[in-house]
Amino acid sequence: MTSGQLDVHAGPSADRQPGPLARWGLARRRERSSRDEDFSAFVAAAAPRLRRTAYLMCRDWHLAQDLTQITFAKMYASWSRIRESANLEAYSRRVLMNAVFDQRRRHSDSEVVCDRLPERPEPATETDLHVALMTALATLPIRDQAIVVLRHWEDQSVATVAEILGISTSAVKMRDARALRRIRALLGEDFAGN
Repeated sequence: MTSGQLDVHAGPSADRQPGPLARWGLARRRERSSRDEDFSAFVAAAAPRLRRTAYLMCRDWHLAQDLTQITFAKMYASWSRIRESANLEAYSRRVLMNAVFDQRRRHSDSEVVCDRLPERPEPATETDLHVALMTALATLPIRDQAIVVLRHWEDQSVATVAEILGISTSAVKMRDARALRRIRALLGEDFAGN
């Protein structure tokens, strides 16, 4: 080595430990990485369920995907606070339902009001029954749709649905019974037998 060159591997700086600021930065990166891994695992597990629930509420797969992504974006923003929460599933359903309600409110001007109820479909096949049931579900007010979807498709308890929607259990029971009566009236005896 000549006198003008520095030995980058020699000297006191080679044995120096990172300072407190560097250690803090490293700890923050590790924490963020762990948080992101937890969130990614949650998304992988919850996405199919949330997308299906969103579809049942809006009957549009593209909009259901958008609503699911909105749900995950809102949850990610507060993931550090909620990730240790006891019930992430219920929390995610509540965020999703709020996104559905917000979307419906924004687009309520485009709804067409009919003066008569649609004619009763005559389900001939399982596919026809599914379409008829989805059509009947769409005639319900949005909160009643949410109750029917959460109670009967998602198989949630009355208490869980009340928690998700922020209403009382008696309101869930009353609105559920009313919604089912309306669906049965639209679908007729074919539905009541199934």
